[in-house]
Amino acid sequence: MDPEEAFVAALSSCHMLWFLSIAAERGFVVDSYTDEAEGVLEPDSEGRLAMTRVTLRPRIEFSGPAPIGKEVEAIHQEAHRKCFIANSVKTTLTVEPAVPSP
Repeated sequence: MDPEEAFVAALSSCHMLWFLSIAAERGFVVDSYTDEAEGVLEPDSEGRLAMTRVTLRPRIEFSGPAPIGKEVEAIHQEAHRKCFIANSVKTTLTVEPAVPSP
């Protein structure tokens, strides 16, 4: 794993751990959580190479009742706000969750 992959993995893992914690607090049971996270390495506004964008694409499967619509979106937003790694970088971070299965 190179440093760029580790950076993307750290952001993905931080979001995942917060999501799992928040979902559990709200009584949801997560069966699986996968993320096809992707980062873009390119010159920044000062011409230096940087990880300018990271996109997380989590896919979550629940057993039993699952959060839907605005509820799952709210969990992702809270996870993003609580992720100290996301709060520590200049990189633009986008979360594009897959719609959970019923």
